[in-house]
Amino acid sequence: MRVRTPYGDAVDVELHGPEGAPAALFVQGAGPGRAENPIPSSTARLLAGRGYRAAVPERLGRGESATSGPVDLDRELSAITAVSEALSAPVVLIGHSSGCALAILAAAGVPTLAGVMLWEAPLWQFPEGAPAWWAGVKRSIDAGDLEGAIVRYMAGMPPEWIDELRTSPQFPALVHSWIPDGTALALVEERSPRAFLSGIDAPVLALVGTETFPGMTEAASAVAESAANGTAEELRGAWHDWDPTAMAERIARMLTARPEGGLRAEADFPLA
Repeated sequence: MRVRTPYGDAVDVELHGPEGAPAALFVQGAGPGRAENPIPSSTARLLAGRGYRAAVPERLGRGESATSGPVDLDRELSAITAVSEALSAPVVLIGHSSGCALAILAAAGVPTLAGVMLWEAPLWQFPEGAPAWWAGVKRSIDAGDLEGAIVRYMAGMPPEWIDELRTSPQFPALVHSWIPDGTALALVEERSPRAFLSGIDAPVLALVGTETFPGMTEAASAVAESAANGTAEELRGAWHDWDPTAMAERIARMLTARPEGGLRAEADFPLA
């Protein structure tokens, strides 16, 4: 399926499961495209086997959702909203890594929101804070030093992750599709997740793997405490990736128990 956004972008969406069924919408983080990270697609197929709908969009600026030049935060949030509306069903947003910050910001714009699941949100992980970290990455992008921007973005991550990125045919221009991630992480950390989650009645579940990086468990607990209906859990997974079988089962439980409604009428979520 291809979904057109109000900005004119065309989002390529991999769909699994019956039309109209309660749906999971995966929001991937910075990194390679959908083809290089098969875990969301594997999870989506398992969900379809349980009778649910699952959508795995290609992020703007990657693969079949190709764009020219940098992608800003508003365009990415518009893409998430457009895909959620095209599903015409209750939707659980599934954020992965920096995609968690995008899911946090996008949640208020999903009219059929049934829940938010956040896998290892990398908040409060930068010694200088996300706003200062992102400002440094953005300076490298603006200066045309795209490889340097990727190295700055991946600060503290295993060096083999950068080596893997270098195998992408879009390297180093793929960093243009990371601009929404960095902007969102800086914004959510600067204003706190509470500013965006406290007005959402739908459940917010912050997850970490059974093997994870230092600080991720504490970040998940802090995010859960920021939400009106938040919890934090450990789920089978290792080093920033979830186990597809365990994740599909947990998503199915949230979709089965989806509440009526999602946003409080008085909620206000300015992004600026």
